[in-house]
Amino acid sequence: MDMNAYLGGFAAAMMKYPSWVMNVVPVDAEKQTLGVIFERGFIGTYQDWCEGFSTYPRTYDLIHAGGLFSIYENRCDVTLILLEMDRILRPEGTVVFRDTVEMLTKIQSITNGMRWKSRILDHERGPFNPEKILLAVKSYWTGPSS
Repeated sequence: MDMNAYLGGFAAAMMKYPSWVMNVVPVDAEKQTLGVIFERGFIGTYQDWCEGFSTYPRTYDLIHAGGLFSIYENRCDVTLILLEMDRILRPEGTVVFRDTVEMLTKIQSITNGMRWKSRILDHERGPFNPEKILLAVKSYWTGPSS
């Protein structure tokens, strides 16, 4: 799933792999690009990420969230979006966040509390780029036996 699909570039990059990508354009995005995504032959939808996302009967192995949290940081609590991602993502699934360092450290502190394993990586343009990448893996865990 690409939570901030823009023009469907993530789906285009994944075409050589045996997978499908759900392109989601946030309703609060600066440009509404779902028509372009459809013209490229991809599937997609609009979504307000402050609300729940209907996934029945699917879960996702990989979620890409590029710049999504900067769009919603003043609109709703980041924790609510992360909890929705936790519901959508399969155990041992991966999330790739791309955002500012400040936003990623806030996200990482929450995901650590959710028992996700994560680390912040430099942007592909180098360490001096203000945008960084947070790679997080949802761990599979169970409660203690009684």
